[in-house]
Amino acid sequence: MAMPPPSPALSDKPLESGLYVVSTPIGNLRDITLRALDVLNAADLVLAEDTRVTGKLLHHYGIKAKLDRYDEHVAEAARPKVLAALRDGARVALVSDAGTPLVSDPGYRLVKAATEEGLKVYPIPGASALLAALAGAGLPTDRFLFVGFPPPKSAGRLAMFEDLKAARATLVFYEGGSRTAASLKDMAAVFGAERPGAVARELTKLHETFLRAPLAALAADPRLADPKGEIVILVGPGEEEAASADDADRALAEALTRVGPADAASEVSRALGLKRRDLYRRALELKGER
Repeated sequence: MAMPPPSPALSDKPLESGLYVVSTPIGNLRDITLRALDVLNAADLVLAEDTRVTGKLLHHYGIKAKLDRYDEHVAEAARPKVLAALRDGARVALVSDAGTPLVSDPGYRLVKAATEEGLKVYPIPGASALLAALAGAGLPTDRFLFVGFPPPKSAGRLAMFEDLKAARATLVFYEGGSRTAASLKDMAAVFGAERPGAVARELTKLHETFLRAPLAALAADPRLADPKGEIVILVGPGEEEAASADDADRALAEALTRVGPADAASEVSRALGLKRRDLYRRALELKGER
């Protein structure tokens, strides 16, 4: 038997005035936090990228909130009214169609304007396609760069990817299903056919799928020829090139202006990943002590 949804009235604490940037589910409606339900239930106004999408979420949890549209088409006209309401002490919640607002979604200028006026802004964390994809991709997560949507044309994509080629971080892109195969092909051409990658689709939904393979294999995968739904593409970091002898000499020469040979060797060893013993010997030679 299906469990009834939890009551949205989960907190008796009054909601303070301010702008609440509220994360909402990216697919599974149960991926909403209790705090997000509190805020949506108590807000004087909910700003939604698409009121129909957000309306379904609010209806599911029995929340009857005033909904207004806030997307890139109406933002310029709506922003002064929202700021005026915040100045008057309103409690305003900003949501996107799915996930965390401002991540490839409208809202940045509203938050910026609110902070510049000294108005309160409260982030209400929760679901994020970016973080969900990183968690399940099996690629390094200690350093990552979120790029958003690549340009729609191949020439623009290739130029973007060239600029990112040297990034020593996992790259995360959003992409539409119809352009996924073309983007993967361009990624393989620039980043390298064997560069590790992953594609996440239908995250948190019934048909959630992770495909993990080198970029060339992903580009040729028939399942990605025209996938449905929103796509997250991840590209693993490239391998760092080994430091050359000239790199080591330059680093040692600079370090020797500040510290002795032993400390210089230790410093450069940590920075370049080279053997300290060899660096110490070379540092002595550069100092003329051997």
